Amino acid sequence: MLPPRFAITAEQIDRVVAVFYGAVRRHEVLGPVFAAHVTDWPQHEDKIARFWKKAILHQPGYDGNPMQVHMAAGDVRAEHFAIWLALFDETLRRSLPAEAAAGWSALAHRIGRGLRMGVEDLRNPVSGPPVLR
Repeated sequence: MLPPRFAITAEQIDRVVAVFYGAVRRHEVLGPVFAAHVTDWPQHEDKIARFWKKAILHQPGYDGNPMQVHMAAGDVRAEHFAIWLALFDETLRRSLPAEAAAGWSALAHRIGRGLRMGVEDLRNPVSGPPVLR
């Protein structure tokens, strides 16, 4: 098995996910978007924790398709990703040592850029080559 991308434990990932989604549920913009799709918060948090454990710790257990889910939701907008990432960064800074927070933030921003671009392309199809930002 590959070593973790940075020093973090599975328990820390679980805690960050739980704290973050607690903040999401209270957020004035993100809360209603998530509430329209998530009916079982413990199940959702478990699935997202498995996603991050696979992405960071290389643990098996997640086999979903985040791009497909975000694009199929219908009400996820490109501008939501900046809000999501800011709230996630705040959670990381408050919950983890600086090095782990920075490593996870960089990974989240890279993934978030890809998801945002996918949602943006779905909403605003263009002819010609894609614009990579």
